[in-house]
Amino acid sequence: MMTEPHIFQAFDRDLEAVQALIMKMGGMVEAAILDAAQALETRDEELAEQVRRNDAAIDALEERIQAEAARLIALRSPTATDLRTVLTVIKIAAALERCGDYAKNLAKRSVVLGQLAQVGDSTGSIRRMANAVELLLKDALDSYIHRDAQLAAEVRQRDREVDQMYNALFREFLTHMMEDPRNITACMHLHFIAKNIERMGDHATSIAEQVIYLVTGNLPEEPRPKADMTASSIGMPAQGAD
Repeated sequence: MMTEPHIFQAFDRDLEAVQALIMKMGGMVEAAILDAAQALETRDEELAEQVRRNDAAIDALEERIQAEAARLIALRSPTATDLRTVLTVIKIAAALERCGDYAKNLAKRSVVLGQLAQVGDSTGSIRRMANAVELLLKDALDSYIHRDAQLAAEVRQRDREVDQMYNALFREFLTHMMEDPRNITACMHLHFIAKNIERMGDHATSIAEQVIYLVTGNLPEEPRPKADMTASSIGMPAQGAD
């Protein structure tokens, strides 16, 4: 009969394996975000297509993580902190998968935008916003690995900076459309891209909140800091991913 220490050791090994998959998936998503933004800025259709193809690998990894986490719960019956850890893994994997989808959407629209006239320096601004979100996601994952609730709380606050970048882009797109109706099609695609990146920031923040829950046993009580003012400015809900 397996002794209790052996059971704990087996659980720890299984959990470490799942966490390694999480970090691998995180690295793939971070690369997808940066590559998609670069493809948009440089009009690199080959790179955009690579981002689209790689999303299947991200999806497959998420399915594997979910299956391994479910197996851990079924076979090891974790309790207390161990159970919180497995549940956190499941939610982080789901958030990363959504970020991968948004990166794929960005790549798809970049191909369309490559056939349209450039609108100011909007693609450069979007790349800078994508860089900020990629760093946000990286820090959220680092906070998970190191069980750093303070870093997770900082990530949660920094999402406001992403919202402010999105607000500035939204106003910029409105200005370009009003100045020249020929910009409307490109600006609509650019707006969807910017909104997708803003949503990636929200998912990074969700990961940070899960880390806080994992470390403290409680989700943050105060409302999530938000600075997206675009919905109120046009009197309708902000658009999500397509």
